[in-house]
Amino acid sequence: MSQENSTPRRSNRRRRRSRRTASITTLYIVAVLGLSVLLAALIWIAANDVLALNKPEHTATVVLSEDYFNIRTKTDEDGNITTTYRAKMGKVASLLKQNDLIEFKSLFRLFSGATDGEKKLRPGAYQLNTEMDYRSLIAGMGAHSDSRVIVEVTIPEGYTVAQTFQLLEDNGVASAEVLNEYAANYNYGFSFLQDIPLGDANRLEGFLFPDTYEFYVNHDPKYVINKLLQNFDAVYTQEMRDQVAAGKYSLREYLTVASLIERETDGSDRGKIASVIYNRLQNPNSSAGTNGFLQVDATLVYITGNVPTAADKEIDSPYNTYKYRGLPPTPIANPGLASLKAALDPENTGYYFYALGDNGKHRFFADYNSMRNWMNSQELYK
Repeated sequence: MSQENSTPRRSNRRRRRSRRTASITTLYIVAVLGLSVLLAALIWIAANDVLALNKPEHTATVVLSEDYFNIRTKTDEDGNITTTYRAKMGKVASLLKQNDLIEFKSLFRLFSGATDGEKKLRPGAYQLNTEMDYRSLIAGMGAHSDSRVIVEVTIPEGYTVAQTFQLLEDNGVASAEVLNEYAANYNYGFSFLQDIPLGDANRLEGFLFPDTYEFYVNHDPKYVINKLLQNFDAVYTQEMRDQVAAGKYSLREYLTVASLIERETDGSDRGKIASVIYNRLQNPNSSAGTNGFLQVDATLVYITGNVPTAADKEIDSPYNTYKYRGLPPTPIANPGLASLKAALDPENTGYYFYALGDNGKHRFFADYNSMRNWMNSQELYK
């Protein structure tokens, strides 16, 4: 073969190799550019979710029950309860996804892990929206969030601790079980509670002031009770404190009298009912024949929770004022302000008895026979 024929063939091979190299380079560049565009698009989509950009307007109420948390509670020797919460961010992310507030659960969990989000969340109901970025969502589900759903609860006068806690549970504020735990064992720093031992939720009977309150849904139970006690502390004026200090009874005993008044009153005659109670307490050997027994049916209701019967008067309980002389050991309800004032400033009467008439009003008497004669004239007792 001649030199002239071999040279063109080598040149053709070089050109073909150059073209293949150029094609591979072009494909590589296209692939890199395509991957970069795809990656950029994914980053943009992720950024939109993290930063809440270009999302359609949407609002949702998200409820974080205690099931969304690992909760640890410690009680020290002074009765102080410390509770720590760590959110289960997988469940939280799923809930946010279900409510169309985020797109990427794994990304939200990654962000939460990097920002200690699991330590910032608290049980509650929160109104969140798609304008909130990841950081705002986490803050919006925290203890001091402005996004928390608020519920208004009216606690009636004369409700017991048990009734009050059940009402709060029914309105989604906190569970009655946990409220009872705090009522029994948390050492609230109010002076009027310091001589009352821990261990029983009924230690707060009489001090949970009936009123209309605003609470968060799934509120911290410690602060729910504290709010009620703070209200009592506010309405318990210095004038009242001076009356108690100058009186014959302790605050808790005056509250016990007030609770009896509250449970016995029809809305009026509080001062006269108070006078009957004190006349029986302070003149146990009077000719009226009460012998120091208060004989208040409301104390039987406190024991049984039912309309009292004749058989209930034989129940062996210190709350049975037919069987035990003097005041019951604690208040039997949480009285309102009017009943507390009546207990502190009763009317001065000679009454030892009262009974409800056909007109729905109480009638008061100095002796038992007078009351019985009048009752015989009322259809209510026939």
